[in-house]
Amino acid sequence: MDMPRSPLRRRLLFTGAGLALTAGLGAAVASRARLLNSCLADLPADPAVHDLLAAAWEGVNASAVWDMHVHLAGTGDSGRGIEVSPAMDSLLHPQQYAQKLFYLNAGCVDQAPGRVDDSYIARLHNLCLAAPAGFKLLLYAFDRAHDADGRPLPLGSGLYVPDAYAREVAAALPQHFEWACSIHPWREDAVSALRAAAAQGARAVKWLPPVMGIDPASSRCDAFYAELARLQLPLITHVGEERAVHGPGRPEWSSPLRLRRALEHGVRVVVAHCGSLGSDIDTDHGGDAGPRLPTFDLFARMMDEPRHAGLLLGDISAITLANREPEVIRSLVERQEWHQRLLFGSDYPLPGIVPLIPLERLVSERLLDAAAVPALQRLRHHNPILFDLALKRRLRSRGRSLATAIFETRRHFMDHLVDSNRSAA
Repeated sequence: MDMPRSPLRRRLLFTGAGLALTAGLGAAVASRARLLNSCLADLPADPAVHDLLAAAWEGVNASAVWDMHVHLAGTGDSGRGIEVSPAMDSLLHPQQYAQKLFYLNAGCVDQAPGRVDDSYIARLHNLCLAAPAGFKLLLYAFDRAHDADGRPLPLGSGLYVPDAYAREVAAALPQHFEWACSIHPWREDAVSALRAAAAQGARAVKWLPPVMGIDPASSRCDAFYAELARLQLPLITHVGEERAVHGPGRPEWSSPLRLRRALEHGVRVVVAHCGSLGSDIDTDHGGDAGPRLPTFDLFARMMDEPRHAGLLLGDISAITLANREPEVIRSLVERQEWHQRLLFGSDYPLPGIVPLIPLERLVSERLLDAAAVPALQRLRHHNPILFDLALKRRLRSRGRSLATAIFETRRHFMDHLVDSNRSAA
């Protein structure tokens, strides 16, 4: 039999239920914040966050800082040419389906059905507004995979972002955006398309060889390399293992050693992520039967070869992701003789995927001061790009840090247009 409830008892019950509900909601919010980007707009009022950012910008010429590794993405709902693999919308491909959901949340467009493309750009613009004047993003186009005869393949997996889209987005907000074209070198129109992109302001060329179906060591790339060298346009290319998107290329095409052909043509090559994930066959010792070594070790070997000193560079995007070895970060921080050849990039939207960068692990590896973690955790939900910059400015190893020059990347992309226009004239 239920006992009658006094007003006091009712108040206590309601208060207890309220506290339980509040605690439950608080736990849910905290849990969500560990998994999903909260997509907050303005920077928080928290003085610790502003102190963190002030320290990140100290000594840096902000107008010389370009985040040189930013992906354009969308669903194609703007009708401006973006295409997404059907596999990413199918539960029959659970890995790709889940990846798309995380990418949409990272770019803060998961709540924008029917206007994903435009919302993605609006978010990028919002992120730039929180940085000092002059800070820019280098936005990537992404070409289709092609077969051995240079014919485009159906979009079996991954993403297609046409050059025209990247160019138009950058042209609409030139104070914040620059763009990099993406041209498969085996296309019949590859060289003419490269010349056109350079004339239209492209700052670089972006490749992902195993996804796009490019063998960088093939003689079929020679004409493209010759034109790249003439235009003084850098080639930004992925090496090592690729997990974000998938394609028809052979895995060995991702070896940094296959980039020697481009370097021999005088092309400036920027190795994405410094080859910090995966392994490749050491064809320098045993040819195709050589031992398999970490891709980063092969990248380091090439960086140490004097003949590549003026041409081979690496970008530091993705080096803090959970699947990277701490020793890679230590090497990049401590090898100060490389720092003039390393470039800051965020690999956005990946820094917006909260579980990918576990700050506690960096603390446990003595690469990050624990005192910086609360402010970094809060900043990442407001501005993943500035979070990435602030985090990399705080990395330490044996008393060393990443040099200011790494973050002042504009110099690597500003000179080619003057020379190429002079040559064209």
